[in-house]
Amino acid sequence: MSISTQTKPSMLDKVGIPKPLAWGYLGIMIFMMGDGVEQGWLSPFLLERGMSIQQSALLFTVYGVTIAISSWFSGVLAEGFGPRKTMLTGLVLYILGTCGFVGYGLNGQNYGIMLITYAVRGFGYPLFAYSFLVWITYRSPQEKLGRAVGWFWFVFTGGLNVFGAYYSSWAIQHLGYLNTLWSSIFWVCVGALFTLVLNKDKFAPQNKGKTSSKAAELVKGLTIVKEEPKVLLGGIVRIINTTAQFAFPVFLPTYMSQFGFSTTTWLTIWGTIFTSNILFNLIFGFVGDRMGWRNTVMWFGGVGCALTTLLFFYSPQFSNANYWVVLLCGVVWGACLAGYVPLSALVPSLVKKDKGAAMAILNLGAGLPVFVGPAIVGLFIGSLGSEGVIWILAIMYLISAILTRFITLPDNARTTNHMNTEVVMKPVAG
Repeated sequence: MSISTQTKPSMLDKVGIPKPLAWGYLGIMIFMMGDGVEQGWLSPFLLERGMSIQQSALLFTVYGVTIAISSWFSGVLAEGFGPRKTMLTGLVLYILGTCGFVGYGLNGQNYGIMLITYAVRGFGYPLFAYSFLVWITYRSPQEKLGRAVGWFWFVFTGGLNVFGAYYSSWAIQHLGYLNTLWSSIFWVCVGALFTLVLNKDKFAPQNKGKTSSKAAELVKGLTIVKEEPKVLLGGIVRIINTTAQFAFPVFLPTYMSQFGFSTTTWLTIWGTIFTSNILFNLIFGFVGDRMGWRNTVMWFGGVGCALTTLLFFYSPQFSNANYWVVLLCGVVWGACLAGYVPLSALVPSLVKKDKGAAMAILNLGAGLPVFVGPAIVGLFIGSLGSEGVIWILAIMYLISAILTRFITLPDNARTTNHMNTEVVMKPVAG
């Protein structure tokens, strides 16, 4: 009986999901749905209540700073203290920040409290979600790592940008804006139940037997870029990846309203964009494992996003604000955004050990866009307008494609169209 179980892989194993972590994937989706309830509407909501677009941009910028810090810590803390403790810390900080932001900041119209409590809230989801991503990199076979991280970004983005957007479009009409934010606490707790309680998997880092201190683990999260500069390049590319994703909600709802698109319509477009994105997260996970991780990031991610960012912005103008044309252009942009998925397989594969440190840089790159995106809007929207901001974002995508060209693995493993997996991947897996 035991022989049959070992020789016959499960359906989850076949599609690339590590079976012991299956409940965790579901929990991440539910948690991120709770975190994403305000993604598409908080900025216009604050503007309607008298806040300037610069103040809104600053709020999201401060929020992004704490997300960036938390994202970096998530990799090394998950490896040093274990993902469960790190994820539980993220959950607690998220709940505390939400209570302060909604209960005291928004209710009292106190901008100072909003800045502080929204910043505290920002520590939450990176510690929770990105620690689980470190867990995945240790539990997935190297030849299936692209698919495993593709599934992670599927559930992450599906929760944050799809279910979060669709749920909030319903909830703000039936519960109201503030109660919609309060409801996020329920959803993150449900997600934590699946990820921390029903998920029984044990985390065993590769350097478990070593005597390095926790402080040394934290330092490793910085020194890794000196030992392997390509990890730094990967971090920069990861920043550019989703900068537009976090810049768009700050100014595009207002831009789209000039063409007659309401907040509810914008939320529907935004949710549909990321429905496309999560499907292509899976597709590009498989494509990357076959066509090459680097090639996929370069052409589908960098070049594709540069072109479709401009296409999405100008679509209301050249289509006379046709809803379906704008939606289609957004969907194509969301698909190209998924072209960066193999980066989560490429970067940790640059090192034979200390994958947590490499993931710390990648996670930092995933967190910084929450700061960088709104910061770009705040700095340039006044002088260059929406059109100038969109061109900055498009040029950044082209720069990311150029940088990716220099991120190569030993023997160019998994970066060319033809490779012998059995030969070249074993040394990388360590």
